[in-house]
Amino acid sequence: MPDSRQHPPAAAAQSLQSVRSLFHIDSDLLVPVFTERDAHVPDIDPAYRFNQDVTLAILAGFSHNRRVMVQGLHGTGKSTHIEQVAARLNWPCVRVNLDGHISRLDLVGKDAIVLREQQQVTEFQEGIVPWSLQRPVALIFDEYDAGRPDVMFVIQRILERDGKFTLLDQNRVITPHPHFRLFATSNTVGLGNLNGMYHGTQVLNHAQIDRWNIVATLNYLPPDEETAIVLARVPAMNDETGRQLASRMVAVASLTRHGYAAGDLACLMSPRTVITWAENCQIFRDPALAFLLSFLNKCDEAERPMVAEYYQRCFNEELLATVP
Repeated sequence: MPDSRQHPPAAAAQSLQSVRSLFHIDSDLLVPVFTERDAHVPDIDPAYRFNQDVTLAILAGFSHNRRVMVQGLHGTGKSTHIEQVAARLNWPCVRVNLDGHISRLDLVGKDAIVLREQQQVTEFQEGIVPWSLQRPVALIFDEYDAGRPDVMFVIQRILERDGKFTLLDQNRVITPHPHFRLFATSNTVGLGNLNGMYHGTQVLNHAQIDRWNIVATLNYLPPDEETAIVLARVPAMNDETGRQLASRMVAVASLTRHGYAAGDLACLMSPRTVITWAENCQIFRDPALAFLLSFLNKCDEAERPMVAEYYQRCFNEELLATVP
């Protein structure tokens, strides 16, 4: 993190641009775009595919200072979606993963011993929340539903649109920068996880969930679009044979998702896993072995015959007979 003694930057120059021209979405919404990029602006991924409804929800957060939570199953690209919108707006982004090791002091700040002019002095080091609040930054809380209760209450005050943040140790009240924005991603909507798929998620305070202005759900893409993403991520497969292979891989993934929805499987293939499978195919030159190492070995032993059947349906060959 940059030196907390640095003064917050002055307001950066922005221009209003059309969502239609930036994201090819049929909307009259205008969004602010920074004229310059800095080190915290994510890199643009030209292969990324935007979900129209979720993109509009995120853009509403940027243009109207709404607090936006993106919820969905793992591997759908929730955090990446926010980052890729920010990348096209030249908007700086900072991601914080709310795992069990993130404490209140990490977010707020703490006294630390530093060396000044060859002397050890105690100095307050700002946490990520006050640092971000004073800057034109989109702060993203990843795994929001995994945060500890004492940590979550630190966030509650800044969920207000013009919520000021009080640093008790400094007797200082921070007013948010006009271009500060707040986002979150979660696998659940704060109601806990009954099927055990997302171990470690919490039941969140409903008063806090109520403070999120917009909650968008990001689902898996249609098969054709998911196949296109796999080919964009693994260009070596972008020929006739590779396209057929990628289409079959996505079909297997779709069957695992249907099996999970029906309660037949305890795990499913995310788009991230499909891309990993495709990358491993380039290493092992064997789709069956790559599938075994990328996904099948993650499944419960009792469920592996069913997953192998999904593979057989899509590839028309017995999986277990093709691997060592």
